[in-house]
Amino acid sequence: MAPVAFFLPVADGQRFCIFHEPRGVAKGALLYLHPFAEEMNKARRMAALQARLLAQNGYAVLQLDLHGCGDSSGDCGDATWESWLADVHAAHAWLRSRCAAPLWLWGLRSGCLLAAEAVRRLDVTANFLFWQPVVSGKQFLQQFLRLKVAGEMLSGDGKGVMETLKAQLAAGQSVEIAGYALSAGMARGLESAELSPPAQPGRLHWFEVSARPEATLAPASQKRIEQWQVAGCAVDSAVLPAPTFWQTAEIEEAPALLDATLAALRS
Repeated sequence: MAPVAFFLPVADGQRFCIFHEPRGVAKGALLYLHPFAEEMNKARRMAALQARLLAQNGYAVLQLDLHGCGDSSGDCGDATWESWLADVHAAHAWLRSRCAAPLWLWGLRSGCLLAAEAVRRLDVTANFLFWQPVVSGKQFLQQFLRLKVAGEMLSGDGKGVMETLKAQLAAGQSVEIAGYALSAGMARGLESAELSPPAQPGRLHWFEVSARPEATLAPASQKRIEQWQVAGCAVDSAVLPAPTFWQTAEIEEAPALLDATLAALRS
């Protein structure tokens, strides 16, 4: 069945969504939360391929463009972490009204941070599918701000750029980085976001990719996984041979990740 595109009404506008109806009785209901800024665009093809594959195998999938992203209303400079959480809540309500199958929050990169925080606030039991998760929003924000510093250094004037950016954000101003406007509200939310387990964790499939065949999970990832296990979450993880498709110059595919994801959900 062909996916259905629609606009989901929310308090401050509308959010573009694509719903992939499952073939047969739904085995699960997945809400996909995309990554930040240009990573979202680079990953669109992989997200679409996975959503279609899952729907063909009996899983309902809802893809959501968050506030200020893609075809949703609003400018990226107006989006905040709180407005994104509100979007997740609205999309969750829509999905649950149409599919009662076990709930999965599927995040890529910073989308994993959003998924974990949203479930904590919703206070529901949910399963998680994490692709290359960001474990610390503060660290991720620092890396994003460094893009501006790097750009200024190439032009010969990078001194004091980081301090200026932080001062502007602290004053409630938006800053422009790599063609994207970052609001003070988004920066505050990212800085405080941690990949911590909710009160009622279900299952967690944690996938990372690497061009190195012998690659293993980073110590920070392993430490975070242990925190989720201590909280009672059943976790399995793997590092797969695939390109880092969310940041490559050309649009890339990672078939091993698609296959491993489907196999994990079926297990």
